[in-house]
Amino acid sequence: MTVSPPSTASTASTGPSAGLAAPPSEPSAPSSEPSAPSSEPSAPSCEPSAPSCEPSAPRAGTAAPTGRPDIVDLYLKHIGSGRAVMGRVMGGMAEVRSEGVWIHADDGRRFLDFGGYGVFIMGHRHPAVVEAVHRQIDTHPLASRVLLEPVAARAAQALAAHTPPGLDYVHFVNSGAEATEAALKLARAHGLTSVITTRSGFHGKTLGALSVTANTTYQTPFQPLLPDVTQVAYDDPADLEQALAAHRDRACVIVEPVQGEGGVRIPRPGYLGQVRALCRTYGALLVVDEIQTGMGRLGTWWGVDAEDVRPDVLLVGKGLSGGVVPVAAMVATAEAYAPFSRDPYLHTSTFGASPIACAAALATVRAMEEEDTVARAAALGPRILTAVRDVCAPYQGGLVREVRGRGLLIGIEFAEEQAVGELMLELISRGVLVNNSLNSTRVLRLTPPAVVEDSALDLFLTTLGAALRGTADRMIG
Repeated sequence: MTVSPPSTASTASTGPSAGLAAPPSEPSAPSSEPSAPSSEPSAPSCEPSAPSCEPSAPRAGTAAPTGRPDIVDLYLKHIGSGRAVMGRVMGGMAEVRSEGVWIHADDGRRFLDFGGYGVFIMGHRHPAVVEAVHRQIDTHPLASRVLLEPVAARAAQALAAHTPPGLDYVHFVNSGAEATEAALKLARAHGLTSVITTRSGFHGKTLGALSVTANTTYQTPFQPLLPDVTQVAYDDPADLEQALAAHRDRACVIVEPVQGEGGVRIPRPGYLGQVRALCRTYGALLVVDEIQTGMGRLGTWWGVDAEDVRPDVLLVGKGLSGGVVPVAAMVATAEAYAPFSRDPYLHTSTFGASPIACAAALATVRAMEEEDTVARAAALGPRILTAVRDVCAPYQGGLVREVRGRGLLIGIEFAEEQAVGELMLELISRGVLVNNSLNSTRVLRLTPPAVVEDSALDLFLTTLGAALRGTADRMIG
């Protein structure tokens, strides 16, 4: 498959990827003078051939459209000045509706969502999940936590049917960070008070999770964090072994199959298997964080599946929500889970395993089974990766350093940090949402849904080509 790449010296449109539907007309290239890096991209005109004809997004940095509440002002007064400033830079728009691959703003414009931090593998508001949640709201949305709750039991059974063999015990929580906290506490319950994490790893921002999220930007204001945390290089078994040898029989190791917030860092084949073997040798508990990489994101149910690795604890989140209700989970083997299994009050949460959240989780797993979502992600991921590489090819070695990915988790690494922000603004003004990487400031991250259709995919590729040209014009000239 090939994609006709754009040229920095031409405004010719980016061609469609082979086997995909013909693309819509390309949005107009931004009007920008090379000598004025601060100039802003022009919003594209609405083309009749596009999947839908929506009003243009306001240019980044302009005031919010008139005739509606000033959401930016409300943010400034009640949520925070930093977020308010970010919102104003992005045009002051507020998202008010979503479905499938689209998010709708309060100015009438819709955006193709290739971001969402990995949550929307099923798209926004998957109909089966919405129906299940509505049904649960109409019957029993929150539990007394005194009697047994059947939806949680069925959701745990459905999830455990797809986890690696032996990971049968499910502890539902409300977020990925809470899943990390549960794993760290479980390790403590086994007397494992040392934690080994990887540099650039990201596991959440609550206090315990932050202790193993290796980024001083987020850690420093909250020091001291958990004691006895060691950072080792990612994809470096020798460095890990040295740390394990120093903490024999008292360590918990936490690692991601692919570092998402770390900039889509993909380890060499065999790395996870080596980590598993080293943990056995030195008596360490292995926690694999699949909060972003799991639920089909990498083209398999779990990132560990590629090497047939069974961790002691698996962290699940994001995609488990079905794009409807926040829910996450810590899944463990019987041996690892034993302290929590014996004492149901050892680690609890009022809203953890709520019927409404578990209804969403159960419906998500069933919908993924029925629609073969994992196989679709496995087939779609390489097509998108190849197409994105083709679109970025003219800038390789200059603006773009590398394009890498696995499944539906793709990163574009740039030579300069500024390019990430510039390209994000270009894409937003052209109707596409993507994400930066919190632990790798030079990497733009793509997490497209598995439900994306060819027409929307071609629209994305065309828009990416035009946005790269606009970014290159301003940064390189």
